[in-house]
Amino acid sequence: MGGFFGTISKTDCVSDLYYGTDYHSHLGTRRGGMAVINGKGFKRGIHNLESSYFRTKFESELNEFEGNSGIGVISDFESQPIIVHSHLGDFAIVTVGKIVNHEELTRRALRKHRHFSEISPEGTNPTELVATLIAEGDTFEEGIEHVYDMVKGSCSMLILTRDGVYGARDRLGRTPVILGKKDGAFAFSSETTAFSNLGYEAEKYLGPGEIVLATANGYEQKKKPNDKMQICAFLWVYYGYPNSCYEGINVEECRYRCGAALARNDNVEVDYVSAIPDSGIAHAIGYSNEKQIPYKRAYIKYTPTWPRSFMPQNQKVRDLVARMKLIPVRSLIEGKRIVFCDDSIVRGTQFKDNVAILYEYGADEIHVRPACPTLIFPCEFLNFSRSRSTLDLAGRKAIKALEGEEDKHLDDYATPGTDRYYAMIENIRQKIGVTTLQYQKLDDLIEAIGLPREKVCTHCWDGKSYF
Repeated sequence: MGGFFGTISKTDCVSDLYYGTDYHSHLGTRRGGMAVINGKGFKRGIHNLESSYFRTKFESELNEFEGNSGIGVISDFESQPIIVHSHLGDFAIVTVGKIVNHEELTRRALRKHRHFSEISPEGTNPTELVATLIAEGDTFEEGIEHVYDMVKGSCSMLILTRDGVYGARDRLGRTPVILGKKDGAFAFSSETTAFSNLGYEAEKYLGPGEIVLATANGYEQKKKPNDKMQICAFLWVYYGYPNSCYEGINVEECRYRCGAALARNDNVEVDYVSAIPDSGIAHAIGYSNEKQIPYKRAYIKYTPTWPRSFMPQNQKVRDLVARMKLIPVRSLIEGKRIVFCDDSIVRGTQFKDNVAILYEYGADEIHVRPACPTLIFPCEFLNFSRSRSTLDLAGRKAIKALEGEEDKHLDDYATPGTDRYYAMIENIRQKIGVTTLQYQKLDDLIEAIGLPREKVCTHCWDGKSYF
């Protein structure tokens, strides 16, 4: 998905920028970049993160960066920030989101005799495409609103200019942008996690489509937020870091509520509840507290040399890394009936491998409780499941096995309580090899988040997009 951080200060901002951007490393997979502006102009750096962390890549060259304002990003695919020379002035830009009509907008630009200098796996770098659209406006505010009008999907952004740093949230608020404040400085962040240890307090949650310009002395709202919002529910289920808050709602507490909801709907008798670390831990704690049964760690995550299972681009390598970093505890598994919580089941392959290991270690029963409903629809708005076809999703594979086609009766399969829904769950259960499988109810997930349903995007579970 990606995440960004930007700051402007009365003193040098590089340390805050470096650590603030690093606090978004859980959101991106391939590229990290920073840009600062000073009296000499812009200084930019971009590194590949597939073999190492953002922090280690930039540490040796920090002394080359100097300035009172800057932006940084951890990106899924494209190289960022982009630096642009335009009639609006020179500016640097980072973006988070997904441009569904990327090819259409590229063709439009080429018809206008525009050219692109940055490339990505898709051809045109999406952030440069956004920069081109901004430059079609007479002001930065007009340019950003032009992006909102033209882009299908989602796009939040930070723009670094000589006048300050612009923060702009996607027009439907699918991704968060939060403004932080401390003495003599302001910062924009995708995650409030980045604020605490840098001395910032969350000052303002930007609304959908809202545009704010921050300087070292204060901030000014350049565009009021829209009324309609569709923030991604997966931020609370999986993507978000436990410390973070979106719309004032803490991720960790939401996951406790998700786990408690799973427990209330469950009557299985087990010895204890465990989790697939780390994404299932908070859900399992919530389940344990609600059920009043022990929480134990049947798996321990080995992180020193296996930090991120999603980093390698090859799926077989990702699966290998995922298995290698989880080490089972035989004495906690042998002869036990265990409920396992996790954030979700996407493909089902990793879960099948993990279950096989548990049975090898002598588990009597394995009951799996994902904290969200069955994933049936690929994400249209963010980069979650971007590289996967629908048939990579466990739900769609089950539907094809049952129907001979992957896209028949999708509404029935997405509706709990129908015969087709139960058939799909049973098919997935058999494939991953567990004793029982019971998914979270969508209504319970929405209640755990605590926002009105119409403000939360649930497309990957029910196929609906309200706006």
